[in-house]
Amino acid sequence: MASTTLDLPELPEPVQEHAAPHAIWRPKINPWIVAMTVTLATFMEVLDSSIANVALPHIAGGLGASQDEATWVLTSYLVANAVILPAGAYMTTFIGRKRFYMICVLLFGISSALCGLAPSLPLLVFFRILQGIGGGGLAPSEQAILADTFPPEKRGQAFAMYGLAVVVAPAIGPTLGGWITDNYDWRWIFFLNVPICLLSLFLTSRIVEDPPWVADQVKESQKGGIKLDFLGFALLGITFGSLEFILDKGQEDDWFASPLITFFFVAMVIAFVLMIWWELRQLRIGHRPIINLTLFKRRNFAIGFILMFVLGFSLYGTTVLIPQFVQTLLGYTAELAGMVLSPAGLMMMAMMPVVGFLSSKVDPRKLMGYGFLMLTLSLITMHTMDLGISYPRLVFLRIFQASGLAFLFIPINMIAYIGVKQSESNDVSGLTNLARNIGGSCGTAFVATMLTRLTAAHETHMIRNLTPGNPAFVDQVKKLRGMFGGHGDGNPFLGDAAHSAQAYIYNQLHRQAGMLAYLDIIQYMAIFCACMLPLLFFIPKPPKGMGPGAGH
Repeated sequence: MASTTLDLPELPEPVQEHAAPHAIWRPKINPWIVAMTVTLATFMEVLDSSIANVALPHIAGGLGASQDEATWVLTSYLVANAVILPAGAYMTTFIGRKRFYMICVLLFGISSALCGLAPSLPLLVFFRILQGIGGGGLAPSEQAILADTFPPEKRGQAFAMYGLAVVVAPAIGPTLGGWITDNYDWRWIFFLNVPICLLSLFLTSRIVEDPPWVADQVKESQKGGIKLDFLGFALLGITFGSLEFILDKGQEDDWFASPLITFFFVAMVIAFVLMIWWELRQLRIGHRPIINLTLFKRRNFAIGFILMFVLGFSLYGTTVLIPQFVQTLLGYTAELAGMVLSPAGLMMMAMMPVVGFLSSKVDPRKLMGYGFLMLTLSLITMHTMDLGISYPRLVFLRIFQASGLAFLFIPINMIAYIGVKQSESNDVSGLTNLARNIGGSCGTAFVATMLTRLTAAHETHMIRNLTPGNPAFVDQVKKLRGMFGGHGDGNPFLGDAAHSAQAYIYNQLHRQAGMLAYLDIIQYMAIFCACMLPLLFFIPKPPKGMGPGAGH
């Protein structure tokens, strides 16, 4: 059904003595109860990451650190998270999916409590690394559990619940984070996780179960059929850890002007090349690799990986862009900035079940086409913003954008699973979540970098006209000079009132330059999203009963 794009050896499949019973396996508990159970911890983890962004100034002040030093609270978590995301599927072959998921929840809960108790920034960063390791395994595990728990015809509705965790949580996180940090203490953003983790552990132990093919993989690994790949882990950690570090710290350190960023870039490239070579070698000699590269032989998965990257780029990029715009140029508080995003999050929460229902009735390519078209149109509409924009207009524009995002997450996940083996659902979930997270980091880095550089470029261009030889500028200075208490017909550029007048003009110029920079970024993102529409025509027509094993 899908053309082969890479000549890769097949991943060795564990021996299954009871293939037929495996194919019709269903959980003992109602699938929706299983879905609600595993969504609980994932929602908490994704929500926690967006809450921490808002709390950074409070954390810096509480621990006596600078704002730049406090950003390590985010960087450390993201690096650890990025390393674990693609490795989770590999780890389940040794200890089982349910056990791996519960270990991740336990580690996340313990490290959250330690983060809340941290007396210093270095200890907080260390505990955030542990938290990132635990959190990195939650979302992929949930997605794989849902894919195996629900039959193909209901998988879209199951992914709707998963979408509530990974798409809606970042939208409401800033509002909740602003409220907690303004009314309580920043430590409560971590303490809040502990009771949720305890509840999740209890429910998971009673409700969730591993399917037979996962149990077969564990038995094979215990017999020595699967060897732990230490070199692969090291190369994986260097590759994605370095990439996340570069994306998070690049703009702050002026990218390749920094020897540290250059060092990590070189390390990333070398480790990536070696990792690909090593993983292909593992396949050739019949060992299970950490990253299942054979999935990229399937056109639907390869395109789904790209589309998930773009979804993460757009979602997280605009989630950073809009609060920065309203806080720096419009003077909104952090809590009010979060209120701009929250209505869109509620709208997506309402739309996810609808899209989940439609996904079993409508070709997912059409749903994605509608989603990317609406997302592009919403960004084009956002390009009309100005410094006088009202709060209701901002909320409308964000809801317009969310109406496109809501139609992307579920169909992209569904096409990624078409034709994969049951034993590969963990691999698919790990890689699609990696694509979303790396896309989100790239979107955040893109916004931060372009905002700084485009603002400076527009300021340089506009300031050329602010000279004593420009009559309009001189007249404006004279008018403002009078407003600030100046008088007389002497040199309009001398005196305190004249200096205040010029400062006012330069402040307005800076705001206008910033406004133009935001509009440029929105325009670039609109073009980027529009370029995804032709890609949809290359996705093979999905068979009936989409999901793992479908069309296989």
